[in-house]
Amino acid sequence: LEEALNTGYSILEKGGLSLDAVEATIRIMEDSELFNAGKGAVFTNAGTNELDASIMDGSNLKAGAVAGVKTVKNPISAARKVMDKTWHVMLSGDGADLFAKEQNLEMVDPIYFYTQRRWDSLKKIQSEKHGTVGCVALDKHGNLAAGTSTGGLTNKKWGRIGDSPIIGAGTYANNKTCAVSGTGQGEYFIRGNVAYDISAIMEYENLSVGKAARKVISKLSDLGGEGG
Repeated sequence: LEEALNTGYSILEKGGLSLDAVEATIRIMEDSELFNAGKGAVFTNAGTNELDASIMDGSNLKAGAVAGVKTVKNPISAARKVMDKTWHVMLSGDGADLFAKEQNLEMVDPIYFYTQRRWDSLKKIQSEKHGTVGCVALDKHGNLAAGTSTGGLTNKKWGRIGDSPIIGAGTYANNKTCAVSGTGQGEYFIRGNVAYDISAIMEYENLSVGKAARKVISKLSDLGGEGG
């Protein structure tokens, strides 16, 4: 975490963009086996790794996301390419992998994502729900950015996609209010539109980010979910 933090902070310190800081920070965590993202992603019920990521620019509300990718090494960079190089917001599955390859991102054999710890978790059917990685940043230009990357839930089925690649649920950024990256039970974050709700409460009720976040997380608990 310290390595990831220092990577993003050094970019900001030199006057770099919040988007670049967010992407670089999340790449560090994707490359580590310690997090449920990238290299350390959990396994699906079918014994595969399906990765999700999203990124958002608070200065203009542009966003990009990928869902269910299997061969792009750093999904957060694929999400950034979707935002920068297309007019779409989210690409999924084989199409997203193909797009990433066309954008000359580093592609890997799916075996790259295999780690013994995550495989053992699948075999024990342990649902490790809280390993998603995320980052928010504010740069010297006053621009906010947010990004989130995850492998989803251990033992997930049927191409399940959670909140992490969904703008407004797991990721949101707006210079007028705040930048948000969520972690927790994705289905509840989607139902509660959590990331956007925090921003909306700040804007409409004139609350601080801390008070708005606590209010939304409280509503999440009322639905039966948890997260942060």
